Amino acid sequence: MTDSLPPARPAADSDLQLVERAVAGDQRAYELLVLKYQRRVERLVARMVRDVDLVQDITQETFLRAWRALHQFRGDAQFYTWLYRIAVNTAKKALVDLRRDPVITESALRSTQDDGEETSLLDRELSSDETPETVLAAQEIAAAVNAAMQALPEELRQAITLRELEGLSYDEIATAMDCPIGTVRSRIFRAREAISARVRPLLEQRSGKRW
Repeated sequence: MTDSLPPARPAADSDLQLVERAVAGDQRAYELLVLKYQRRVERLVARMVRDVDLVQDITQETFLRAWRALHQFRGDAQFYTWLYRIAVNTAKKALVDLRRDPVITESALRSTQDDGEETSLLDRELSSDETPETVLAAQEIAAAVNAAMQALPEELRQAITLRELEGLSYDEIATAMDCPIGTVRSRIFRAREAISARVRPLLEQRSGKRW
């Protein structure tokens, strides 16, 4: 008689199981999915729309659209990839509305001036040798990165956001953006080049070395 371990059981609340339970009428299961991904969707929407007043509305609309389409989810992709595609499309619609509404556009412009997330990330990276000069340098670099991100065409900004800030794979980004993986690679390459061109002079000025 040999000892053997029972086969590993999937996590009780895996995304696919939660989807299946939600489709069967278990509203709590969908609430758990919302709780799991709400912050990530909010962060994605905030990066794309840049209007703090609209982030919550677009996030809620994303989850409403996902709920209505939940029966279409077959598990061919990760649930969050499928959800991000809905978020991207919802945010893109909002971007069209931004261009039509000058009041909203003004609000969006104000919100971009107020976003310091890149600054805080870079500050943490440089904190070991922090001096007034390094803090200022980090803030300038962060501002340049942020400005470069905002100057990108919409499709490039979406791709680089999903890759660098959300950590999605190229395959997942292709699914989320509904485009070939080659297009994803091209968009990310072009986005990185544009950001690099904006930031490189600052780094060369600070270090005296080429980036």
